[in-house]
Amino acid sequence: MHVDFHEDKAMEIAKSILRTAIDNYANRGKTHIPDVQDRLIAGFSHEYINYMLGGSLRESFRPFNDAVMAGRIRGAAGVVGCNNARVPTHDVQHIDLVTELIKNDILVVTTGCDAIACAKRGLLTPEVMEHCGPGLKEICNTIGIPPVLHMGSCVDNTRILTVITQAATEGGLGEDISDLPVAGFAPEWMSEKAISIGIYFAASGVNTWMGVGSPVEGSPDVVKLITDGWQEKVGASLYFEPDHKKALQEAIATIDAKRKALKLPEYDPKKFAKSETYLPGDYAPEKHGAYSLK
Repeated sequence: MHVDFHEDKAMEIAKSILRTAIDNYANRGKTHIPDVQDRLIAGFSHEYINYMLGGSLRESFRPFNDAVMAGRIRGAAGVVGCNNARVPTHDVQHIDLVTELIKNDILVVTTGCDAIACAKRGLLTPEVMEHCGPGLKEICNTIGIPPVLHMGSCVDNTRILTVITQAATEGGLGEDISDLPVAGFAPEWMSEKAISIGIYFAASGVNTWMGVGSPVEGSPDVVKLITDGWQEKVGASLYFEPDHKKALQEAIATIDAKRKALKLPEYDPKKFAKSETYLPGDYAPEKHGAYSLK
């Protein structure tokens, strides 16, 4: 059912919605709530990431920048946004993107519904290191963080921009956000709010890929503006690409191009040895959680 919203009657309308839901409870019918639980580590603010990287005496993004410059970490990506009913299988695009990114030594930061999708698959715990590339795995093990960092709700995306701003300010990775080997994704966006966030990220210098479909594909001039025009103006573009696998490959190519422009070593997944000394049991017994990716 649809309920009209009027700001001057917000409380009255909210109470009416609640009363309607309570009255309809008797008609709910049979439900099935899976008896499965999984653990997660959530709430990585930019302040805490700074602390984790540098310690209490020397909070700094220097270790992250050095890891990117050495090639242990290929780059970083923000994966955010809603779930969309037009996507055939719930969460699949979110999970595919995130698992492929960490496999390619790309650190992932996430918010909102993407974070929930990752949590349901056990990706917000250190126990999923086996799905990481060797360089990212080494860094995350050393610091003691998951390869996918939960940074808050869907309205907390500015925290991600704060993190990459600190990385740019730290030095060694160019002079601007647009110089960094980073990318942004909203694979299942479904609201105007998501579009505005994507535009904000692109305007800040982060090449951003939106999934599902494009609301501007009917205007070649607008498409050219938000891709070529913005790339020239602010150093980043906003792309609409419904094929998340294609978007992934485009983003990785962009990250590698940024590395090349910074004259960093070419990414080589065989450069760093795959350590086998890490065991999930070092953190917690298997009985404490159901890690669905294992």
